[in-house]
Amino acid sequence: MIGWLIIACEIGFWIFVLAGLGARYLLKKKKLGAFLLICTPVVDLVLLAATVLDLKNGATATMVHGIAAIYIGISIAYGHSMIKWADRHFAYRFANGEKPPKKAKYGAEHAKREREGWLRHLLAWGIGAAFLLAIILYINNGQQTDQLFRTLQIWTLVLGVDFLISFSYTLFPKKMETKGREM
Repeated sequence: MIGWLIIACEIGFWIFVLAGLGARYLLKKKKLGAFLLICTPVVDLVLLAATVLDLKNGATATMVHGIAAIYIGISIAYGHSMIKWADRHFAYRFANGEKPPKKAKYGAEHAKREREGWLRHLLAWGIGAAFLLAIILYINNGQQTDQLFRTLQIWTLVLGVDFLISFSYTLFPKKMETKGREM
């Protein structure tokens, strides 16, 4: 059930985003658009409540319960920037807005973007880890919540690998490939 709810929440998130942007740019209803965009965190609260309720009612935690906490952490840490990205593209496409700038693929700017991405991942990890630990403490049954702790361990490993990759671009900046260079 929780797995399907995660999928429904992701769909719900994008429905609120698209409805909010549609109201803002197509219907010219800025307050309605803002309200719909502000509703996106409600999706996270529904998922959090359902996850805790499922575990409190005796369900043994699975990786899916852990993924629910990961989803919430990522949604909170990345949600605003995803909405901002969608807003720029929606404004460009439907409201004669400025063309969104292309992301740097090389050099110091690319390295900076990678570092910022890792810091956002760290924020998502912190939020998700806090939810995982809070659920573990709230349920207070090690056998029932063991998988949540394992999920946190795996995510911590992923965060470490992401750190190595992201910061490697600072030490070894990606360079533009040159084709057909003649001497």
